[in-house]
Amino acid sequence: MEKHYHVKKNDLVMVTNGKDKGKTGKVLRIVQKKDRLIVEKINMIKKHVKPSQKAKGGIMERENPIHVSNVMIYCEKCSKPVRVGKKVLEDGKKVRYCKKCDEVIDK
Repeated sequence: MEKHYHVKKNDLVMVTNGKDKGKTGKVLRIVQKKDRLIVEKINMIKKHVKPSQKAKGGIMERENPIHVSNVMIYCEKCSKPVRVGKKVLEDGKKVRYCKKCDEVIDK
């Protein structure tokens, strides 16, 4: 069964806990098995890679997954991390909205 999170791919999120607290980034991927997200330029690690026929070796930097509970949706209108509510519009479409300013997040 598929899990549902308050965050979706391509959402702008702000980190609330950990070494990158206060940084914002775009969600690149969701790892559902472990309840984690990969956020652009957040939780960067250095990975030592052996050379192969396809790629050369060296020390590469990449994003490490971060737990879903450590991020909140970032509202551009409020300029702060916010909680998300769900409502149905007049045309029957379900959308997420900012609980502080009532701005629709899903465009």
